[in-house]
Amino acid sequence: MNRRHFIVLGAAGLAILPLGAQAQQSDKIWRIGFIAHKHEMFYEPLFGRLRDLGYEEGRNLIVERRYAQGHADRFQEFADEMVRLNVDVIIVVTTPAAQAAKRATTTMPIVHPAVIDPVGTGLVASLARPGGNLTGLAIPDAELSAKRLEVLKEVIPRLSNGAVLWNATNPANAVAWKETDSAARVLGLTLQSYELRTVNDFEGAFARIAQQRPDFLYVLQDALMLGHRRQIIDLANQNRLPSMFVGREWAEEGGLMCYGVRLREWYGRAASYVDKILRGAKPADLPMEQPTLFELVFNLKTAKTIGVTIPPALISRADEVIE
Repeated sequence: MNRRHFIVLGAAGLAILPLGAQAQQSDKIWRIGFIAHKHEMFYEPLFGRLRDLGYEEGRNLIVERRYAQGHADRFQEFADEMVRLNVDVIIVVTTPAAQAAKRATTTMPIVHPAVIDPVGTGLVASLARPGGNLTGLAIPDAELSAKRLEVLKEVIPRLSNGAVLWNATNPANAVAWKETDSAARVLGLTLQSYELRTVNDFEGAFARIAQQRPDFLYVLQDALMLGHRRQIIDLANQNRLPSMFVGREWAEEGGLMCYGVRLREWYGRAASYVDKILRGAKPADLPMEQPTLFELVFNLKTAKTIGVTIPPALISRADEVIE
C-alpha cells in the first residue's frame, strides 16, 4: 500500500537532462567500471537511466562489472584493473571499494551512488565541493540512527538492549556504530556490537546473537549486509527478534521495519553524475547530493509472525505497509 510517493531532491541536486538525450560524441564508445560486492536489482535503474541519456550497452557503452562476493580484499584488485582498462568512470557501491579506487587513481573520475559519511571517511573534502576525483550521492546514515531507534521504541516501549550487526571492514560503519551507540544511550538503550569482516563471520555472529537473546536487532547497512539480507532477516524472525533496517529491500523480503532512502530511485539519480562527467564535468566541482525525504515501511505479516503489534498511529505515518 503506497501511502505517498516522493521525489528526492537534495539542496545541491543536479538537473537531469530530458529523456532520450543523446550522449556526447555519439560515435565514441564509453567504458565504465562498476565495482560492488554482488549484483543487486536496485542497481538496474542506474543503467536504465543511462540508456535514457543515450548510453546503451552494445552500441556506445561497455560496462566492466566486477563483484567481490563478500571478499573486500578483492576491491583493490578490481580498482587497479579499472585503471589498466582506462575506463572513463569508475562506479563504486561501497566505501571500501571507493577507498580502493582512490588509492588506484587520483585522476580517473569515481562516482558513488550511495556513500555513507564521505567527509568523515576522508573520501571528499566537503559535500559542496568534493575537491578530488570522487563525487556522487551521500546518505546521512549515522544521523538517521536516532530516528530508527525512536521508531523501535515507539513500536515496543519495553525494549532495553539490542544487537547491532555491522561490517567492521567498512570505515563508514565505524562512524555509524558510534553514532548509533550514542543515540541509544540517550533513549536508555544498551547496544551490543557484532562485528563482521568476511562472509565467514556470519555464522558465528548469528550463533552469539541467538544465544544472548537481545530485545531487538539493528543492522548497519552496507553492500556486504545487503548481500546477505536474507540470512539476517531469517535470523531475526526465527528468534522472534523485532528488527530495524535501513531500506525497503529488507522489509520487502520479510524484515519487520525500515526507515531510509529508496535505493532504486537513488541509484537512478546517480546516472546524472556519470553523464555530466562523460560530458566533461570534473568530480571535484560536482556537489554531492543528499536526500531530504525518507520512507518508513512496516511488514505486518512479519509483525504477526513474531508477535509484534504495530501501533495504529505509526501505521498511519508509514509510507508503505506490506500485508
